[in-house]
Amino acid sequence: MVKPKKNWEKHLAGQPNALAVDFVESLSYDKRLYKYDIVGSIAHAQMLAEQKLITKSEFSQIKNGLIEIGEKISDGKFKFDKTYEDIHMAIEAALVAKIGDAGKKLHTGRSRNDQVATDIRLWMRDEIEILQTKITLFQKAFVKLADKYNEDLMPGYTHFQRAQPIVIAAYLLNFVEQFERDFIRLGNCSELLNVSPLGSGAIAGSTLPLNRISTAKQLGFSAVSRNSIDSISDRDFAAEFIFDCSLIAMHLSRLAEDWIVYSSNEFGFIRIDDSFCTSSSMMPQKRNPDMLELIRAKTGSVYGSLIAMLTILKAQPTGYNRDLQEDKIHIFSADDTVSASLDLIREIALNTKFNTKKISANINAGFLDATSLAEYLVEKGVAFRHAHGIVGELVTYCEKQNKSLAELKLDEFKKYSTAIEKDVYSWLGAENVVNKYVSEGAAGKKQAKEQIAFWNQQLAKR
Repeated sequence: MVKPKKNWEKHLAGQPNALAVDFVESLSYDKRLYKYDIVGSIAHAQMLAEQKLITKSEFSQIKNGLIEIGEKISDGKFKFDKTYEDIHMAIEAALVAKIGDAGKKLHTGRSRNDQVATDIRLWMRDEIEILQTKITLFQKAFVKLADKYNEDLMPGYTHFQRAQPIVIAAYLLNFVEQFERDFIRLGNCSELLNVSPLGSGAIAGSTLPLNRISTAKQLGFSAVSRNSIDSISDRDFAAEFIFDCSLIAMHLSRLAEDWIVYSSNEFGFIRIDDSFCTSSSMMPQKRNPDMLELIRAKTGSVYGSLIAMLTILKAQPTGYNRDLQEDKIHIFSADDTVSASLDLIREIALNTKFNTKKISANINAGFLDATSLAEYLVEKGVAFRHAHGIVGELVTYCEKQNKSLAELKLDEFKKYSTAIEKDVYSWLGAENVVNKYVSEGAAGKKQAKEQIAFWNQQLAKR
C-alpha cells in the first residue's frame, strides 16, 4: 500500500526515496524533546485561541489530545514512524489522527523552524539546571573530603615536579573552584538562551495576529527575540552550551589524570574503592582505574561535539538550513557524557581515601621548603633575587651531602649567608612551611579551613 503524502509535500512528484527517508529523519534522536514539543504546542494553541484564530473548543481538544499523546510516549506505548521525519510531525500526525480537523489547525502561524528552535531552548534550559545540580553535588562531595584532610599534607606540583608543601584540603578545594566557574558559565548560557523564538515562523514571521508575548510568558521565557531571521537560525547558545560542557569535561579529565597517577604504586597517594576499578583478564593482581581513564577519554568526544557544532554553523547562508538538524546529535552527546561523568566522579570521590601515612613519610623529599627559606631571607632584609640564589646554592650543597635543608647545621647555613640565624629552623620542614602561609587563599591549614567554611555556606544556599 502506498502511504499518502505528508501535507507539506503535496507539490512534490512521486514518493520519497527509501534511502532519503532514512537519511533525513531525526526522529530517532529528537524524540527526547517530546515533552517540550507538547508544552510549546499547548502554549501556541492557547495563544491561537486568545487571538480567536481557533475556538476555545478546538483549543481544549488540542490540549487534551497532546496531553494524552505525551502520556502515551512516557509509558512507552507510542509507535514512532520515521516517515514523519521528526518529533514535531510525529506528534502532530498523532494529534490529527486522534482529534481530526482541530489538530490540523495547530500549525497555524508556526513553522518547524521556530518550533524546533523553541523546543531545544526549553530542553537546554532544564538540562542546565540539572547539570548545575550535579556540579553542586560534586562540590559538596569534595568539600566534605577536604574537611576530612585539612590537617594532612601533600606535595604541591609545578611542571609535575615537587614544588611546595600544601594541605590535602587545599588540593581538593582547587577543583571546587574550577567547577564553580563551570556552574556560573552554565548560568550565563541559560540567561542568554532564555528568549522565545516562537512566532517567528519559517523566517519572516506571520501575517496573522500572533501574540508572541503570550507564548513567551506561558513558557517562562524572559523575552521574545527581536529579529525573526535570526530567531530561526540562531544556534549560538548550542555552541556555547557544548563549550561549557567541554570545559567541564576538561576539568574532569584533569582530575581523573591526577587520581590515575596518584593511585599508582609509584605514588600510592590515594586508594580508589574496588567498586570503581577493574582487574585484568591476564594479570590477577591488577586494580585498574578504568572509570577514571574513561572519564579522561570521553573528554575527546565532548571536544568533538564542539568542533562539529562550530563546523555546522561556520558556512551556512542566512536563514534556516537543514544542517541545523544535526545540532541535537552533538548537544545531546555532550550533555549525556558530562552528566554521566559528573555522577560517577562524585561517587568515586565519596569512596576514595588518601594514604596520609605514605604521603607524610616522604613529604620533605624534593626541598619543598626551599621557597620558604628564600622568604625567610627576605624577612631578614635580603633582596628576593639574591635570596633565591643563596637557597639555590644551599640546595646544591644539600644534594651533594645527601641532606635536607632542615638537617644543615647553623654554621653550614652561615657559609652561604650571615643573615641566617637560629630561628631559620621554624621555617624549614613541610609542616612548618604550611603553618607559615599567611596570604589569602594560600594552601595552608588556616586558609583551607576558611575556604571550607565559605563553601559550606555557599553550597547550602543552593
